[in-house]
Amino acid sequence: MAEKSAGTAPSDTTDATSSRGGRPRDPALDDAIIEATRRRLVLDGYSQMSMGDIASDAGVTRPTIYRRWPGKFELVVDALDYGFRAQRASYPGLELEELPPFDAFVEAVRRVDPCYFNPDAMVLMGNFMGEKLRTPALLEIVREHAVEPRVNLVERVLENLRDRKAVRADVDTHTVATLCFGAYYAAFLRGDTDTADLAHRVASTIWPGIAAS
Repeated sequence: MAEKSAGTAPSDTTDATSSRGGRPRDPALDDAIIEATRRRLVLDGYSQMSMGDIASDAGVTRPTIYRRWPGKFELVVDALDYGFRAQRASYPGLELEELPPFDAFVEAVRRVDPCYFNPDAMVLMGNFMGEKLRTPALLEIVREHAVEPRVNLVERVLENLRDRKAVRADVDTHTVATLCFGAYYAAFLRGDTDTADLAHRVASTIWPGIAAS
């Protein structure tokens, strides 16, 4: 495959030299490949996307990708991890345990938004769910790397608020966290484009039922 011209994407010339000389590989290439993978997952879905298309989009050769990842599945796992790490890095510098109880709950609900970092996340998640029959292991990876870390944050905040006596001792944290996560999918499917304050609206609706008297 012919490489793209300089300036459009990182060149993999450095990577080839690094492999022969034993020097560290170029992290810019890793990022370009990951970003290309994430975009192809949105456009084509897991089953339809190809390593050749990813290589072309990233401006590298397929051998460059295979030197880093043994296959498409492993590449997608890293692409999921990349997205969640980038989301966490974009969080405002707030210590949720130090916020007033309701504000902490609102912020936790805001961070469970699949589109917090990636505006295409709903399409991406839909594509992953569509792989349930073809690649069931992929959905398990999505749960482990993209769903549970977000939902667990809400659960941890609720547990902290329970310790602070701000929410009832009998609150079902698992169900409340699931409802918060699901609210974003429901809003997307209903065509609700006004989601800027969705976290506050969801939290305001749930809070009276869980707050300690």
